[in-house]
Amino acid sequence: MGKERLTAFSDGVVAIIITIMVLELKVPRGVSFADLAPMLPVFLSYVLSFIYVGIYWNNHHHMLQLAGSVTGPILWANLHLLFWLSVVPFASAWMGENHLAAAPVALYGAVLVMNAAAYTILMTLLIRHEGPDSSLAKAMGRDLKGKMSLAIYVAAIALAFVQPIISVALYVLVAMIWFIPDRRVERTMKIS
Repeated sequence: MGKERLTAFSDGVVAIIITIMVLELKVPRGVSFADLAPMLPVFLSYVLSFIYVGIYWNNHHHMLQLAGSVTGPILWANLHLLFWLSVVPFASAWMGENHLAAAPVALYGAVLVMNAAAYTILMTLLIRHEGPDSSLAKAMGRDLKGKMSLAIYVAAIALAFVQPIISVALYVLVAMIWFIPDRRVERTMKIS
């Protein structure tokens, strides 16, 4: 079956996720800049989560550009990814509103792990469907960035109970690694 409906549905869900996140930002009651200070952890958590959702949207878009079609299992894997992306606003709000306390920071990392795992499952099913010699398989390669990201997330979850700010720094590091769109896909698209 064609991939167009999957792409359109995914884009719509991601737009809703971002909308939910921004609606979680509450306006302070005061009128001075000092009244914004208590909101800083919530806002920074929102910024990080917005970047993460944007990274997934961007890479999802690139990956599907190289896919010719999708199957039923691929549709379910995509829904699995969208489910975990939809949990990001909750984890983000809990982390920000509790000023980077250990348990919320660890949960945020767990949600990031599940997003990465769901993305990997989707990618694996797409590659299996397209074939080992497909443009998609060549573009994804061994996915070292993905494996490295998972390892950093797991370390960050453990470190959340030692020093939560280190965990947040590791989440920012992974976001920085992925912020630039995946050049493997763009190179493969130029070759194809």
